[in-house]
Amino acid sequence: MKRKISYLFTMMLVFGLLAACSSGVKTNSGSGGESADFPTKPISIIVAYDAGGGTDTTARTLAPFLEKELGVAVNIVNKPGGSGWVGWTELGNSEPDGYTIGFLNSPNIAGGLANPSVERTVDLEDFTYLGNHVVDPGVIAIRADEDRFTNLEELIEYAKNNKVLTNGSGVASDEHLVSLILNEKLDTKFETVQFEGTANSLSSFLGGHIDVLVTSAGEAYNLHNDGELKVIGVTARERSSFLPEVSTFDEAGFEEVYSQVTRGLAAPVGLDPKVAGILEDAIAKAIQNEEHMKKMEEIGTQVGYLNGEEYKALLEQDLADITGIKDLLGW
Repeated sequence: MKRKISYLFTMMLVFGLLAACSSGVKTNSGSGGESADFPTKPISIIVAYDAGGGTDTTARTLAPFLEKELGVAVNIVNKPGGSGWVGWTELGNSEPDGYTIGFLNSPNIAGGLANPSVERTVDLEDFTYLGNHVVDPGVIAIRADEDRFTNLEELIEYAKNNKVLTNGSGVASDEHLVSLILNEKLDTKFETVQFEGTANSLSSFLGGHIDVLVTSAGEAYNLHNDGELKVIGVTARERSSFLPEVSTFDEAGFEEVYSQVTRGLAAPVGLDPKVAGILEDAIAKAIQNEEHMKKMEEIGTQVGYLNGEEYKALLEQDLADITGIKDLLGW
């Protein structure tokens, strides 16, 4: 009989005819002359995770196209730590002059804000939203030489009787939520080990320190194709176009196990609306540049552009979704 999992946490993409600029955002008074000249110096993009991870890779893929649109250097600045909060806090507290922007990752940032045991010094209202870059479905993978289980059905059966170590990138991260839901609904014994970003969890997985890897399709794509790991399930309604041979959880009989990660760009709140408009326009053009789209396809990562207002709505929905499953998270 088909087993059904109700994945209570379902992230929603918000599409519609919304404003292309950051209207409605709280702003400081800004000089019209200064905004007209913007930008006149390099722009820093904060990535809240280590070099080599999915966010870092996609940020560095986008940067040259932003440079082309803005006419100045765009530098990636890695600020790992605190499950992303070192970088996000620095971004939220930066000068709102347009020269420091950064990537936000969800559901990780939403989970951190929903957690009542941790006091955050920034929240969603402390950012000006510039646009979403990536929508990446989740996957679960095993090592190429794994002999205890070779497919998703065998893994679930094994995990019902044996502890299986997997990874997370923080409490209520996308990886952590998948394990929690599987344990609750299927009585499996997945145990999450938290890491600072994908690069560290991947290293531990390939080194045999954890049993399976929960990650995104983009982060697993090249390793799967190179034979270093084997993706055995996709947590989306449809198969990934980058991994067309891999079945979804639905197809394996475990219905409604859905997760995805989003990565978008934001600036500190208080940004001059004209500067915000310049940045949002440049980001939209850079993301939708055909050559950029081609490079993203080469690394197996799905582009999911949203404008600033749409991106803000997406994160607000993520926060509401995670707040709705506090009991599952032990909050």
